Amino acid sequence: MFDLDNTLYPPGARLFDQIDEKMGSFIAELLSVDRVEARRIQKQYFHSHGTTLSGLMEAHGVEPNEFLDYVHDIDLEVLEEDRELVTAIGALPGRKLVFTNGDAAYASRVLAQLGLGQSFEAIHDIHACGYAPKPNPVSYAGMCAALDVDPERALFVEDMARNLKPAKAIGMTTVWVNNGSERGSHEADAGYIDYEIAAVTPWLQQLTEAA
Repeated sequence: MFDLDNTLYPPGARLFDQIDEKMGSFIAELLSVDRVEARRIQKQYFHSHGTTLSGLMEAHGVEPNEFLDYVHDIDLEVLEEDRELVTAIGALPGRKLVFTNGDAAYASRVLAQLGLGQSFEAIHDIHACGYAPKPNPVSYAGMCAALDVDPERALFVEDMARNLKPAKAIGMTTVWVNNGSERGSHEADAGYIDYEIAAVTPWLQQLTEAA
């Protein structure tokens, strides 16, 4: 299983800069605040609730589709097709899944832009999680039930270290992509991180070559 944003593509693509800008605009208009206050609220909810959306839903009753459609209306041309990654993921045995706090429509667009549109069996998104985002343990249990995943036979790759803790707690093998993404190292602890890598593609290449 793979996270999507800043995991299957590097944070240097700065895709989240666009999403951050859209979130700021949404919050500024919703709450009639300036952009500085909007950013403070955005980051506060991100840190306290796992996603900005979850905070907005709880505190302000925001309708999730309205928010997600708006903030994900971005230019994906900054992403390039990654044929090496496509080949490396294709060489992996077993099922391949995406587990994301984004929504499936956005994830599908990103995967298509990377050339990975046919690489994954399923996308388990924020809607499927019942809007309980990673690292809420409920989302992991729900994902395993929905996709028939045995956590003790699963490996989870993620750029945000804190999102690996619940995965490890239910028996998954965990891989932290330590690539400098925002808050990626927050709460990082070797107790729930089995492997630490800098990027997904070279790591997968090494695995498949060794196999």
